[in-house]
Amino acid sequence: MRAQPGRGGRLSARSVADVIEDLRADLRTDPDAVNLSSDTQSRPTSGMRQAIAQAVVGDEQSRSDPTTLALEERVADLLGHEAAVYLPSGTMCNEIAVRLHVGHAGDEVLAEASSHLINAEAGGPAVLSGAVLTPIQGDRGVFTGERLASTIRPPDNRYTPVTRLACVEQTANAGGGRVWPLDVMQRVVEVAREHGISTHLDGARLLNASVASGIEPRMYASPFDTAWMDFSKGLGAPVGAVLAGSASHIERAWRYKQMWGGALRQSGLLAAAALYALDHHVERLAVDHTNARTLAEGLAGIDGIDIDPAHVETNIVCFEVDDAPGFEAELAARGVLVGAKGRRRVRAVTHLDVTADDIVTAIAAAKAVLGGRR
Repeated sequence: MRAQPGRGGRLSARSVADVIEDLRADLRTDPDAVNLSSDTQSRPTSGMRQAIAQAVVGDEQSRSDPTTLALEERVADLLGHEAAVYLPSGTMCNEIAVRLHVGHAGDEVLAEASSHLINAEAGGPAVLSGAVLTPIQGDRGVFTGERLASTIRPPDNRYTPVTRLACVEQTANAGGGRVWPLDVMQRVVEVAREHGISTHLDGARLLNASVASGIEPRMYASPFDTAWMDFSKGLGAPVGAVLAGSASHIERAWRYKQMWGGALRQSGLLAAAALYALDHHVERLAVDHTNARTLAEGLAGIDGIDIDPAHVETNIVCFEVDDAPGFEAELAARGVLVGAKGRRRVRAVTHLDVTADDIVTAIAAAKAVLGGRR
């Protein structure tokens, strides 16, 4: 049973943590809940489940799983690279890529200050690769080539780390799903090459960017030394991501996949879901983008919410309220899940399990919590 708001429609301060803890798990399995907490909450469709059940499988580690091989070949071509390897998660893609490009412990990796690599991978680059992570201050998740150039260390200074790698996240998650403009991205790669450092593309929502911009994924991904794309977000597969690069990079990536426990066996069951997603769930990402814009426009009309709908380019809607954790809890009490990302910031993410009617429900719930209109 869902918790109810307290007296006067408000939850008491004491109940906020309890509501979030008690309701979140139930709501995520409740078919009537509107789950906007992340696109990772998407579930396999019936067609995808059928593809999983019918998958032809073999031993991935001996390179005899035909479905996994087909997925790797397809993604390598999609991203404009020579080879690819299927991995359990996008985080492992990032961590292996960092290890590939960082030569020695103490070498430096540059990424935008709000990036997943810096903020959501438990310090993995430092632990697994000995990398120094240096943030670049960008604009809603995007930095320029000139900003990169000013951050790269002089190579002959023995007091500072040696800059080895520059990373870009497409789309910029914490930037509200912002799409990196192609020319800005190309300039970043150009500057990196001028300074002799490697480049890596975190493509967690790369296909969202491609659908929103009309630019082919390979145009974004092929200039980078390594790049990957995720299947467990808007594409709706239950598990997995694929890292692409040169044949030599991917051969080395396999060693780290084995070393860090990412090697699988009959992974074709999971690869089949990813192949199904590429066939059936790419073009429909535009629906998620439309739903996100509708949500942003609806929220903009509610007193107490600070949002610029023009900043919503893909499927992520970020906005501010006076008390983000309390707002999250009160929405959860009304059957709508969002994510508090700090004291004031809230994130809502659309995906294939969120309908246009769900957006109407979410806007109504937000209005009931905050009340009134501008």
